[in-house]
Amino acid sequence: MKTKELLNEIADLPVEMRVQLVDEILATLNPVDSDVQDIWVEEVYHRMKAVEEGKSKLIPGEKVFEQARKIAGE
Repeated sequence: MKTKELLNEIADLPVEMRVQLVDEILATLNPVDSDVQDIWVEEVYHRMKAVEEGKSKLIPGEKVFEQARKIAGE
C-alpha cells in the first residue's frame, strides 16, 4: 500500500480512532519508559491529593502565562 492510499484510508476513520492511531505512532517515535511513566502517575496523584487537602492551590493558566511574559520581558 502506498503512503497516499494509507493516508486516504486513515482520513476516513472516525476521529477517536485517528487520535488513537496518532498516539500509538508517536509512542513508537518516543517510547515511554514504564518506570518513568509510573513515577509520573504517582506524582499526579500526589499533586491532586495536595490540592484536594488545601495544601496546594491551582493558578489559572492565563495568570501563569501573564507572569511568564513579564519575566520574559514581553
